[in-house]
Amino acid sequence: MVIHVAVLKEKALGEKRVAMVPTLIPRLERLGAGLNLEADAGLAATFADIAYRGATIESAVKTMVSAADIVLAVQSPSADIIKAMKPGGILISLLYGTSNPDTVLALRDRRVTAFAMEQIPRISRAQSMDVLSSQAALVGYYAPLLGAVHMPRILPMMTTAVGSLRAAKVLVMGLGVAGLSALATAHRLGSITVGYDVRPETREQAESLGAKFIDTGIDARGEGGYARELTTDERVKVEETLTRHIAEADMVITTASVPGRPAPKLISSAQVAAMKPGAVIVDLGAESGGNCEETKPGETVNVGTVTVLGPTNVPSALAQHASELYAKNVLNLLDLIIKDGSIHLDFEDEVIAGTVATHDGKIRSKALHHIIESACLSSPEIA
Repeated sequence: MVIHVAVLKEKALGEKRVAMVPTLIPRLERLGAGLNLEADAGLAATFADIAYRGATIESAVKTMVSAADIVLAVQSPSADIIKAMKPGGILISLLYGTSNPDTVLALRDRRVTAFAMEQIPRISRAQSMDVLSSQAALVGYYAPLLGAVHMPRILPMMTTAVGSLRAAKVLVMGLGVAGLSALATAHRLGSITVGYDVRPETREQAESLGAKFIDTGIDARGEGGYARELTTDERVKVEETLTRHIAEADMVITTASVPGRPAPKLISSAQVAAMKPGAVIVDLGAESGGNCEETKPGETVNVGTVTVLGPTNVPSALAQHASELYAKNVLNLLDLIIKDGSIHLDFEDEVIAGTVATHDGKIRSKALHHIIESACLSSPEIA
């Protein structure tokens, strides 16, 4: 029996990605799946309907999802789409349930098995499914390019007939996947690169990319590969060290974020005021409030002579490749849950258990259960 997979067209403002790309259809077919695509689902990412050879193009989206065994999306679908899904169906998308508890409740009540792609465990075995890392690599690449077009100077050193122009200094704060990608791109573009992270083990990675590492003497390694919150004394010590480097930079890229929590503030208004004329800040933490006190999410603002960029949903700026990587992450998850042409959910598997938000009318994620219960929205059962 063919497994029916439906792909939704994204409706969120500014979202250009699509959950499946044409080149991966043969892999889906080998799993025993048939693809149904909402009309123009891939168009914003430059994939026309005609490119999806072998797929059925659907204009009646509710009819499509009501017959689907598995629904694929980038952002979580609207309430009316969830209501149209058949009980026992599977949704695979970014969910961010702690910020969208109503969506979680709707999925639970519809008895949908929802996989939250942002919750893929960060273990070696799951790297091929890690959406946050694949998208962050593109975001980091894009950040220096975005900053460069807002700078009143060039990045590399240049020698001309009337003299030389010195290379710009780019400081990257937060050396996760996005930060390291940003360092690598800024270095390739010819700038002098400097990296900072509260986790000292990132020094070797930064230096391998040709960057100087700022050592503040503070070790703030936390759980799950993320940094822990600094104490007041640690924050003061770090700020003193960083202030000088921020003032010397022509471009600062910040990447610090913790899922489900406001972005930590890394750059104060006073530090912005001390930056050199024409300097640029690219705040990749803008979506969750910003790493800079002057950031306005989704806007570009001028603070004196400093330009502060607060881009949101950066992967959509590179929608073609972002969609390709996202679709591969999703397909690798499908490889895990489709066995011998049928769906098999093994909740003893730590990847499946760690990624499923709702199943069989229950909220399986303890974190989501706690958030929803705290908000007094419901008292859902937990598996």
